[in-house]
Amino acid sequence: MFKKYRIRDYDFKLVLLVVVMSIIGIIAIGSAEESLLTRQLAGVVAGTFLMIVISFFDYTMLLKLNWLMYGANLVLLVAVWQFGDEAKGATRWLTIGGLKFQPSETAKILLILFFAQFIMKHRKKLNTVTIIGSCVVMYAIPWLLVWKQPDLSTSMVLLVMFCIIMFAGGVSLKLVFAVLAVAIPTVAVVISLALQPDNDLITDNQRNRILAYVNPEEYSTTFAYQQLNSVKAIASGQLDGKGYKNNEITSVKNTNFLSEAETDFIFSVIGEEFGFKGSVTVIVLLFCISLECISVARKAKDVAGTIIAASMGGLVAFQGFFNIGVATFILPTTGLTLPFVSYGLTSLISLFMGMGFVLNVRLQAKRAK
Repeated sequence: MFKKYRIRDYDFKLVLLVVVMSIIGIIAIGSAEESLLTRQLAGVVAGTFLMIVISFFDYTMLLKLNWLMYGANLVLLVAVWQFGDEAKGATRWLTIGGLKFQPSETAKILLILFFAQFIMKHRKKLNTVTIIGSCVVMYAIPWLLVWKQPDLSTSMVLLVMFCIIMFAGGVSLKLVFAVLAVAIPTVAVVISLALQPDNDLITDNQRNRILAYVNPEEYSTTFAYQQLNSVKAIASGQLDGKGYKNNEITSVKNTNFLSEAETDFIFSVIGEEFGFKGSVTVIVLLFCISLECISVARKAKDVAGTIIAASMGGLVAFQGFFNIGVATFILPTTGLTLPFVSYGLTSLISLFMGMGFVLNVRLQAKRAK
């Protein structure tokens, strides 16, 4: 499994970017919910260790277990459906041997690895109806299990990931444009139907979140409450912020008007305490991590490596965009974490593991060259 690599071929830039982003997360969580600081720090240490270990494994060998990964993914998602822990109207958590985790987060990484191997094996027939249909069906099964939890936000990310996986795998651009021509009006119709009161496409809670985004004044004390306070917190930070763990009574965070500050709205804490400078720093770091992954994807030795690196870059970029979009009221409320920053050990460690595979893709490419 291990191979000999040259230390100069190691992507220290990507490691540095990820570690700096994680340190910002530790600092922010220390202010948002100090009781979680130790657990987040432990998660970063464990995640960094796993990332480095995985980076020295030959990913081409691990991908041979792709069907095992796919099966394990389905088993975990079905187990959530049958035996998961319910919280706030959703069943997303699973407890095994005292360990509580969120299988929809690990599903993101497992699906990337599975399809990287599947598409590479069938790359010559990728643009045929049989292979594309197979990819759609195999992706739809875990996607539906996540959707039924219900987890609309993760479902959206999974859809974006599928597009990235197929594009990076080499699907025909003509087919891409044809699908978009059908998908865009279809999505518009589905959203319109979903907002109607008597339908089962989405839950009442999800529908109210979308309506609150469209008409925040009407829902200012209910479903738009969090986002309106989030915008106030970010705006009040101005250029330099109010300071780390400040005691100002005008602080939105200090007056407890910002719930879920350590997860969904961690960007609001950063904006309030570190201002525009801190917010831009986070956005630039996310952008740089994504760009570095794409750079690795362009130089990968095979299609599987390209899919892994491009998909991880896309995952960080789009999930970061969704989280920050919610915090700034650009998007309706979702339950997505800010990559490497928000509290959530399953998400954090899964992302670190994914980055470990990206690091190995680069090492393999350099070694082959």
